[in-house]
Amino acid sequence: MVTTWIGWTSSVILLLTLSRQVYTQWKSEQVEGVSRWLFIGQLTASCGFAAYSLMLHNWVFFSTNVALVLTAVMGEFIYLRNRRRAQRAKHGANNNA
Repeated sequence: MVTTWIGWTSSVILLLTLSRQVYTQWKSEQVEGVSRWLFIGQLTASCGFAAYSLMLHNWVFFSTNVALVLTAVMGEFIYLRNRRRAQRAKHGANNNA
């Protein structure tokens, strides 16, 4: 029981931390200081860990990694959106100069 509680608590803390980063990135609309590889690596690792934990029937780890996959996908989409906006703004500034 304690082991499961530690696992779920750790999962919630990790997901809250990463969700806050994605939210901050979305809100700021910035790409500086944000590595696209962070989300690609997180997505790849989380897919592998989800498959691994499913095979082990470890539901805490499986649920956490499925949620991390979703977080990575959202982070990547937000990164791409912010990058497109920054490029459009840069091109707009160059055309007005």
